[in-house]
Amino acid sequence: MAIPNYTYLKLKMLGLNDVITICSTFLHAYMCDHEHFELATVVVNSSELSQLGELSTPAVPDCNKPISLTTFHPLKETKAVGIDPTDSTKTVRIGTQLPTK
Repeated sequence: MAIPNYTYLKLKMLGLNDVITICSTFLHAYMCDHEHFELATVVVNSSELSQLGELSTPAVPDCNKPISLTTFHPLKETKAVGIDPTDSTKTVRIGTQLPTK
């Protein structure tokens, strides 16, 4: 098993007769770490994605039927204010009971 030694930027592993030591520069060690991190991330994400796909069931709501939780009910303390003087249908509703702050 190869164990990276980041303190000295050397890789030490067992050889047939002795310990094999491979020296490197900081940039090379960083590039190897970055590549292996990206590979490990892709492998883990792909396995988790397939597990999530198996566990979840897709829910398709009926878009033609309004849901009571998402139905908008304006408060009684609102008034319509025109935002376009040339088009009276473009309005926004604002609250009339706003705090004084």
